[in-house]
Parts: sequence; C-alpha cells; structure tokens
Amino acid sequence: MKKEDKTKVIDALVEKLNANNKIYLADCSSLTVEKVNQFRKSCFEKNVSVTVVKNSLLKKALERAEDSRLTGLIPVLKGATALMFTQVGNAPAKLIQEFRRKNDKPILKGAFVEENIYIGDNELETLANIKSKNELIADVVALLQSPAKRVIGALQANAEKKDAA
Repeated sequence: MKKEDKTKVIDALVEKLNANNKIYLADCSSLTVEKVNQFRKSCFEKNVSVTVVKNSLLKKALERAEDSRLTGLIPVLKGATALMFTQVGNAPAKLIQEFRRKNDKPILKGAFVEENIYIGDNELETLANIKSKNELIADVVALLQSPAKRVIGALQANAEKKDAA
C-alpha cells in the first residue's frame, strides 16, 4: 500500500473515530469466510458497522483522534482486528454473545462506550448490560407512571365500592 493510500485510510478512520463514541474492537481471526459473512450480516441487521483494519493504521488513527482517551485501546491491537461502530452501546456486545453461542469467536479485545474504556473479553457481560438511552428513558417513564397508576387504581376501587353500596 502506498503512503498516500495509507494516509487516506488513516484520515477516514480518524473521521469515523471522531464521529462515534461507541467503538468496539474484536478478534474474528480463525473464523471461516462463511462465519465471518454471517457475523457481518448480523451486524448489518443491528445497524452495527464492522470493518477489518490493519493495526498499524488503526494505532495512528487512535493517536490522532480528538478524544485522547481512545489511546487506551492501543495495547489491544494485536492480531486481526475488527473495528465496530454503533449508535446503541450494548448492541455489539449482545451480537458477540449471541454469535459465540455457536462459535468460539469473535473475542472482544476492547471497547470505548459511554466515555469509558473496557479492555478484554471479560468485560463483554458488563457491556451487554449497559442500557441504551431509549431503555433508560423507558425506565424513567415507567417509574413516573407507577405512582399515577396506583392513584388511579385506588380512585377506581373507591368508586366501585361506592357504586356497590
């Protein structure tokens, strides 16, 4: 690869890194082409962008990214690396868990989610349990509705007692 081609790839990676705050790095090596294609299809269905990148180019992109915390992912850049971007913080973790029920890979190398660095496959469960913005909003709405539902239920029960009497 020529130097100007490498520069273009690095610039494109930096742009993606700056535009996303939910980044996963995984190892998909030793998967057959068929399994990799199945994994890519699963990612596409869940709106997760996945790209295999050279570690040397990704390292330079991480160093140039606006968020200096991303350099915390550099130590995991060994072997084949699949770079994943998403809008839902736990989607790639859930995809990896689901896919690993039938396969031994992909293995989570690291992630940058909700402004935190997660290193190692042992963090997969933690990442899968992170709630998305929509899930948190739904929880808050449910909490707010609960007292109102109890009051309405009590009023209806009281009205039924009066009607029965």
